[in-house]
Amino acid sequence: MTAPSGAGSRGSSVAVLFVVVGLACQEVGASLAVMLFPQLGPLGMVMLRLVFSSVILLAIARPRLRGHSREGWRAVVLFGVVLVLMNGLFYLALERLPLGVTVTIEVLGPLTLSIIASRRASALVWAALALLGVVALGGGGWDRLDLLGVLYALGAAAAWAFYILCSARVGREFPRLDGLALAMVVGAVLSLPLGIADAGTALLRVDLLALAAAVAVLSSTIPYALELMALRRLPAAAFAILMSLGPATASIAGFFLLGQHLSLLEIAGIALVIAASIGAVRAGARGARRDAPPEGEALTEPIG
Repeated sequence: MTAPSGAGSRGSSVAVLFVVVGLACQEVGASLAVMLFPQLGPLGMVMLRLVFSSVILLAIARPRLRGHSREGWRAVVLFGVVLVLMNGLFYLALERLPLGVTVTIEVLGPLTLSIIASRRASALVWAALALLGVVALGGGGWDRLDLLGVLYALGAAAAWAFYILCSARVGREFPRLDGLALAMVVGAVLSLPLGIADAGTALLRVDLLALAAAVAVLSSTIPYALELMALRRLPAAAFAILMSLGPATASIAGFFLLGQHLSLLEIAGIALVIAASIGAVRAGARGARRDAPPEGEALTEPIG
């Protein structure tokens, strides 16, 4: 029996709401993390986020440790390395750049993958639009932005692109959330030395640990759960387009929660990158329809 069109429309509207709320939680979590940098440091914050996220994911997924190939375990370890690099570079960038600018530069990673995957001449248009947006982010002069922060953000963008590729591999080797949970544990362990050194005695404060746990829930657990529910109701291309709005929600969160003001040219740059992301996703979706779908399932884990 076919569901009434009204029910389908309501389902899509609810899915859109899930994505928007997930993005909002993600950027509120990133803003809270920035507020904790003076006490815990960016690398200490990364460590605590990965530790708390891994505990939550292990409790939810309860991954099976036996029956996996050596190649599967290699994929998990590589995934964990990429996870800690991606989150570490993102938080190091956040220490030096506004939240909206950081997320916009970071989006260039998956945007580049979408442009490559589209295999269409129009991809060059979206690439040029994204480049124009990044130039505009300088607000008329890149000297307004911290160069090291920009490099960190570009590193996070590259790590996010590798994250997407690694997640697809792990999704083929491990069922459900097992691979993501195990990779999160690897990332948490790898983050311990630098994280402990960065946070120091602040790790003994229960109030800071509670706030770090809240960052993990807001930045990872809630958005991930909402995205999974949204994906059951929305086509993948529509979901990806909604996720392209991340720079906009990050800019709004940075303005209201962190008092980070952007110039009109910077806002225009963010808008151009969002438009390029949407165009590249749509072009990639048209290209993907010509091919057979890949085996396995890519895992997502918000990093904002």
